Amino acid sequence: MSGHNKWSQIKRQKEKTDAQKSRAFSKYGKLIAAEAKKAKGNRESPGLKAMIERAKAENMPNDNIERAIKKATDNSAVLEGITYEAYGPGGCALIIEALTENRNKAAQEIKFILGKHGFTLAGQGSALWAFKKHDTNALMGANDTNNYGKWKPTITIPLEETDLKRLQQLVEELEENDEVQEVFINAE
Repeated sequence: MSGHNKWSQIKRQKEKTDAQKSRAFSKYGKLIAAEAKKAKGNRESPGLKAMIERAKAENMPNDNIERAIKKATDNSAVLEGITYEAYGPGGCALIIEALTENRNKAAQEIKFILGKHGFTLAGQGSALWAFKKHDTNALMGANDTNNYGKWKPTITIPLEETDLKRLQQLVEELEENDEVQEVFINAE
């Protein structure tokens, strides 16, 4: 009867929530570092302030926030935003936004995940036609100066149930990757 006691259940639940927190904290850490780099460490910068508030809303520890700001102001690492394009199940377009220190590593990880599901990266501009970038300042208020815009589909594609399940698995696995910030799709 191993694995059936109360402690085992609590342990599995804790592992799951800890993994989710870890992913969220690492993504917010990168976003804070990018904003701190732009603001040159100025905590009164609206962009950095907004990112810190978002991270605190997710219960990110102050030590992690301080570490991200310090890392950005030490000039040791340069975070860059990269947009990848791909086509998924049923021909739906995907836009994958990543924030990384190592462009090659991020590309290989995304290619690996797409390849595992039977897809490849698309050429630059081949999936962007199906989306329009909206200004996040207009959508989220003047205090949010996050430059990672929101992509809204201009054309949506209906998918069958099996394709929707495959797409959901693909998006979940992409979002679990530390480099990936957001995934946008044009499926209905």
